[in-house]
Amino acid sequence: MGPTRRALVKTVAGSLALFSLLGRNGIPPAVAESELFQPPSAFPEDFVLNLAREQAKQPYVDTKVAIPENWQSLTFDQYRDIRFDINKSVWRGAPHGFSIDLLHTGFLYSMPVDIYVVADGQQSRINYLPDLFTFGPLVPKPPSDLDLHYSGFRLRYPINGRDYFDEFAIFQGASYFRAIAKGQIYGLSARGLAIDTGQPQGEEFPFFRAFWIEEPPAAAATIRLHALLDSPSATGAFRFNITPGAITQMDVEVSIFPRRDLDHAGLAPLTSMYLFDELGRAGFDDYRPAVHDSDGLMMLTGAGEWIWRPLANPGTLQVSAFSDLNPRGFGLMQRKRRYGDFLDLESKYERRPSLWVEPFGAWGEGAIELYEIPSRMEVNDNIVAFWRPREKIAQGSEFKIAYRLNWAEGWPPQPPDNKALVRFSGGGLNAHQDRRLFVVDFAGDNLAGEVIPDVSASAGKISNIVLQPNPQAGGSRLTFEFDPEGAELVEFRCVLKRGAEQISETWLYRWTKS
Repeated sequence: MGPTRRALVKTVAGSLALFSLLGRNGIPPAVAESELFQPPSAFPEDFVLNLAREQAKQPYVDTKVAIPENWQSLTFDQYRDIRFDINKSVWRGAPHGFSIDLLHTGFLYSMPVDIYVVADGQQSRINYLPDLFTFGPLVPKPPSDLDLHYSGFRLRYPINGRDYFDEFAIFQGASYFRAIAKGQIYGLSARGLAIDTGQPQGEEFPFFRAFWIEEPPAAAATIRLHALLDSPSATGAFRFNITPGAITQMDVEVSIFPRRDLDHAGLAPLTSMYLFDELGRAGFDDYRPAVHDSDGLMMLTGAGEWIWRPLANPGTLQVSAFSDLNPRGFGLMQRKRRYGDFLDLESKYERRPSLWVEPFGAWGEGAIELYEIPSRMEVNDNIVAFWRPREKIAQGSEFKIAYRLNWAEGWPPQPPDNKALVRFSGGGLNAHQDRRLFVVDFAGDNLAGEVIPDVSASAGKISNIVLQPNPQAGGSRLTFEFDPEGAELVEFRCVLKRGAEQISETWLYRWTKS
């Protein structure tokens, strides 16, 4: 950990003139810049890349904040009682409209995170100042001479209107980060890197050890930040170019430097929550028709096939791998967008974002892996999806990848390649209570005329396949019945065709007995 706050508080008049970061546009400074920032130093173009490369050659060092005894077991409610004063945001009032809120350590967030601002090729670390926070009655105020560090930050920008600076992204906890677009609230998360997810030896969680946030030009709509990732198994250099708006886009450049062979590395990992909906709600006694941040995994294969895989909350851990060559995209979607889909006045799941990963360049051979973890509580993230390359990432190598993250209401904005999309998936017992009944609604402008459903299962017996117009919702409804005939796990696949042409996305689903 770095030096104490008292050692960092220095008078650096003149050398910090390039960091005119507070008190712009007539707003009085909330904190003296000489107290908030360390003296600046050079920030070359490849500074973080070279730092990650060199750090990978050294043994991993575990660092945690020395938290006072009465802070070591803060509850969630106590941690929420620590609030950053947005009147003291870095860059508040700047012409570009971006600003930074700092996040305190405590609760689950004990890893210290260094945060730097960058301007004119110079970097300056932000000192820890407890005066930037208000500490409510539930939590004791920390000692003024102890550097408790920060655990992350929020970014603000006026995406919903000119009069309010909305938070649109948050980086906090391991390598997790979240973002929203216009009119949305936080839902699923992304991560920098996943290592050994679902493996017997347990998962390793790399973390962002430091961030460098570049101050944008006055007319900019994009903000750039860099992150140094660290873990016992790898280091990494990340560059994010983030453009908030109706669709919040993040262009991500990643360089990974393994300290050991990474046999099970998850790239562009996404994490979400799915509890139940109309396709599977066994065991949930709840007034709401659905509870989830995401309801399906959407994929666009390298061969151009659009796939929709509804999510499940199984009785046991389920892992699915969708092999591909040079995938063109994948993401966890929230297709339900109406209040009536959830009837939840507080959680507002209909306003949670979808997140689509758009690869840059050829990613080669590998698989999109989906992990569905049993869960009984909506506060638990139990869905993970990422790209896993076929070949291991070798120790001592430098592995590069780039992609775009699209945080949006839905993706793509228009039906892909004129394909009909799945708008509803449901399941339950049939009228005779002797077979499973599945219902899949398709919507699109290409469903008129002679359309034939193609339905198959890896085991059991399918019967009574019916495709008919849906006069209530538009489009077409596909229903079929299924007898597992003793099978405990079955993979379903169905598409709509006109002759030999597939006119819908592919619907995939894994049914399990428990």
